[in-house]
Amino acid sequence: MKTTSSLFRPSLGIPLLLLLALLAVPPVAAALGAQFYVGFLARVLIYALAASALNLVLGYAGLIGFGHALFIGLGAYCVSLSSLAGLESAWPQLLLVLVSCGCIGALTGAISLRTRGIGFIMITLAFSQMGYFVFVSLKQYGGDDGMSIIATSRLGAGIDLGSVLPLFYAAWIVLAVTLLWMHRLRHAPFGMALRGSRQNLARISALGFPARRLQLIAYVLSAILCGLAGFLLANLNAYASPGLMSWQVSGELIVMVVLGGMGSVFGPLLGALAFICLEEVMKSYTEHWMLIFGPMIILIALTGRDGLMGALHWLDVRCCQRGASGHIDAPAIVANGAKQ
Repeated sequence: MKTTSSLFRPSLGIPLLLLLALLAVPPVAAALGAQFYVGFLARVLIYALAASALNLVLGYAGLIGFGHALFIGLGAYCVSLSSLAGLESAWPQLLLVLVSCGCIGALTGAISLRTRGIGFIMITLAFSQMGYFVFVSLKQYGGDDGMSIIATSRLGAGIDLGSVLPLFYAAWIVLAVTLLWMHRLRHAPFGMALRGSRQNLARISALGFPARRLQLIAYVLSAILCGLAGFLLANLNAYASPGLMSWQVSGELIVMVVLGGMGSVFGPLLGALAFICLEEVMKSYTEHWMLIFGPMIILIALTGRDGLMGALHWLDVRCCQRGASGHIDAPAIVANGAKQ
């Protein structure tokens, strides 16, 4: 009789295979002379990192906000402004990203978390737009035109993140570490209490957990991860713009999380890949791609309860049913290993 551990679980195996397959992109692209795909997929990895950051707040804590673009923009401007000042080393720039995004995340999060529902959405949106208009008004730094990065970040040992190949691998490593951390977090007391606050905040507080404090910590960690995504994106584009702080960017991140599957570990990766690839394909056919892309995203969100990860969970059930030679409770297997 087969055991449940011997069965292949698509919800875990397919995302892991996809993540590993991305490592083969640079050598394959070099062999085929298609370097465009290295830069394109580096962008996917960076947005998957930002979507994973939002998933910590949206998927785990159940807080819907439109303010995470603020931290992506801050991470990008930390690179451009420090480069303008003559600082080219990536390590002081990363420290600047961590401190600035952490402090501003703590400040805005402490204020925003005093509200719930539509109030939280509007306050986070207001903070993001405030950041947008602040940098638009700084004409000495390009205003709404943004500013080019004079010198991209250098990690040392001759590694320059301005080159696509080092940036690709750096983004892959950061994303892989983040996904591993998110997986461990799901089963840690902090993560379980955070997910419990999404279901019933009052009950979690009554059990003795500081629910608001846990949500604030999650918000700050999410802000820092978004800042890292902005840091990488600035090096990829060699450019920083206030447009990175606009509410449209926050909206795109929400779509990626919902499309991939809220509260899942690999959902943001699948959502970012699907969103950016669909966008690129649509753009190649028509300049009015949004008229097609928008209804398509709505249809996917309405028909797929848990996004793309929901489809993989359904495959889990099918694999369990086909691979079972005895009494195996397929729904229980999915419930125990769901949302990897």
